[in-house]
Amino acid sequence: MHPYHHAVSSVRKFGGQPEDYQQIHDWFDGSKMMFADYRHRALRHHAEGIFMAETIFGPTIKNSEGKQVPTRYVGEQHVREDLGFIPSVQDWFTKIKGEPWMRPKPHEVDPDVLEMSLGIHLVQPKKQP
Repeated sequence: MHPYHHAVSSVRKFGGQPEDYQQIHDWFDGSKMMFADYRHRALRHHAEGIFMAETIFGPTIKNSEGKQVPTRYVGEQHVREDLGFIPSVQDWFTKIKGEPWMRPKPHEVDPDVLEMSLGIHLVQPKKQP
């Protein structure tokens, strides 16, 4: 579904004009510029993406009729129209098949980065002069 058609659907559900909702629907489908098939939805079409939209656009938007509409409701509408339900991030990511290139090679791990992420100090052998 095109973002404009989602916006028209928002008008039927919440009132106002398509322009009131267009930015939110554009944001949900903005990941199409990175991955141009249905899999782009893994980036934003989930519960966390809906809450992220609320962080970006605010908890409510005021439509052209002056009505305050919860941003979360608009996001939920978008995701349900595309998928039929609201998945979690885990629903998406557990379907990604792990590949060897996704894992760091032990010899490629920077000890300084490892120390910071683990919160411990690794003892390094002293370099000989």
